[in-house]
Amino acid sequence: MKTMTPPDPTRRGAIFGFAAATAVSTGGTSSAGAADKLPIVTVLGDSITAGLGLPARDALPAQLQVALDRMGVKAAVRGAGVSGDTSGGGLARVDFSVSAETAVCVVALGGNDLLQGADPARTKANLKRIIEKLKARRIRVVLAGVRAPPLIGASYARQFTGLYPALARETGVVFHPDFVTGVVGAQRLMQRDGIHPNAAGARVIAERLAPTVASALRTTIPVHSANRL
Repeated sequence: MKTMTPPDPTRRGAIFGFAAATAVSTGGTSSAGAADKLPIVTVLGDSITAGLGLPARDALPAQLQVALDRMGVKAAVRGAGVSGDTSGGGLARVDFSVSAETAVCVVALGGNDLLQGADPARTKANLKRIIEKLKARRIRVVLAGVRAPPLIGASYARQFTGLYPALARETGVVFHPDFVTGVVGAQRLMQRDGIHPNAAGARVIAERLAPTVASALRTTIPVHSANRL
């Protein structure tokens, strides 16, 4: 996840050298285009969503499209990733980056907050406001969790990791834990920079995310819950 300001190299090394032991297996590769009249799934994120270093066909949005197609889930996936984006950056652009036609939005932000040592309370507040904005537009939300390695500081890691499930409970959105756990830190799933997933890594993330997105697509938003916000 490309940062907008140079992060602490010790923090960077700790984060991206973590979790190799939790690596998962990969599946096949293919791509699919979005069809008219299908429910739209938008992935709001940073460089992982943007597919930095990868051709579009290998990036996460295309891989998620393939995974959903294989499950027989009819949807069209759109990427809304900006390299270097923090939760604050996502909040600033959520109104225009997530189209009105979106049925489900995957909010996959916070990795750059972690790299920059951001206050977990601020990250949580930004993500909560993003969720509120999406729910007010009757868009279902999947919140992708980020797990911080304890090597960067046990207390900070605990606070940062914990903000995601807590926020999902508070807002009632679908929670997808450990978005990149098992990929980041696994050399065979990463590009040479050691930061961004390669095509195989993006495929793993997509295949693990697809069932959660499929579940969200089947969920109906009660009118009263949208009107509260």
